[in-house]
Amino acid sequence: MEALDYTGTQVNYFFVCRRKLWLFTRDIRFENENEYVQLGRLIDEYSYPRKKKQIEIGNLKIDFLDSKQGIIHEVKKSPKIEKAHIWQVKYYLYWLKSHGVEHITGEIDYPKLKKKEVISLTDDDLKVFEDIFAQMKIVLAQAIPPETINRPICKKCAYFEFCYA
Repeated sequence: MEALDYTGTQVNYFFVCRRKLWLFTRDIRFENENEYVQLGRLIDEYSYPRKKKQIEIGNLKIDFLDSKQGIIHEVKKSPKIEKAHIWQVKYYLYWLKSHGVEHITGEIDYPKLKKKEVISLTDDDLKVFEDIFAQMKIVLAQAIPPETINRPICKKCAYFEFCYA
């Protein structure tokens, strides 16, 4: 895959779990049955009811856009994996910049916590993305999935039973 062919979810999963990234990319998905994923979808669906949701631009699926302010929004349930959330939004900004969209920022919204995190894309981030994409390419080229990571976050993951049964 080329850098601009990834989805925000894939970039997010790269930071959460390489095994999850590998499985997801191969269309092995369990998200629809997972109660935590369903709760996150409900929070996204019922938060910010006046906003147009799930805006698709290329292979990106942005939760909502404030076009007057130039802000893309990603709605999340909790900041437990905030680094993954940040890089997902940075990827959206990277993708948009690569397609000629300038002067746009991102925001991660945690409506249950009434918290917002403003995200911007820096020149240093562009260099980091080169490394991220190279590592993602290696992970996705493997014939078998990476090993399980055995972290506390695994217990709430949609892939938990697949990985640990």
